[in-house]
Amino acid sequence: MRNCWDNSPTERFFRSLKYEQLTYEKFRTKEAAKLSIIDYLAFYNGITRALKINLPTPLECEQEFYKKTA
Repeated sequence: MRNCWDNSPTERFFRSLKYEQLTYEKFRTKEAAKLSIIDYLAFYNGITRALKINLPTPLECEQEFYKKTA
């Protein structure tokens, strides 16, 4: 059986991408648009979600991993 909330996180992400990043920019090339989206992904995944639930960001976890393995 399918849960009606399955698609909710995806829709939330694309709404945030559209309104927080893409609404205010005009792109001259596809490459510029791709770079803007990649930049937003790094921000969205690296900061916003982790701060809301008081967990370390993925970037902090990665840095900690490399400190332990160095």
